[in-house]
Amino acid sequence: MKPSFEIISDIRNPKTFVTGKQIREFPRLEKIYGKGRWRKRKGYAKVRRQGKVFEAEIHWYEAHGIGQVEFKIKRIL
Repeated sequence: MKPSFEIISDIRNPKTFVTGKQIREFPRLEKIYGKGRWRKRKGYAKVRRQGKVFEAEIHWYEAHGIGQVEFKIKRIL
């Protein structure tokens, strides 16, 4: 599923806050994308949504060899 927004700047201050089996969605991520060292991360970026530009907190999942998947806006700043 494609996100309803576009990230238009680099993601700043990326932080990992959950890893491995502590991730609630861990079984689904492995089933869809494959095995990997899964991390749930967050950072801040400018996003374009419905033609407007916002500063937002972004969350996503990431695994080595698979990359970043399932971006979502958690908070508009």
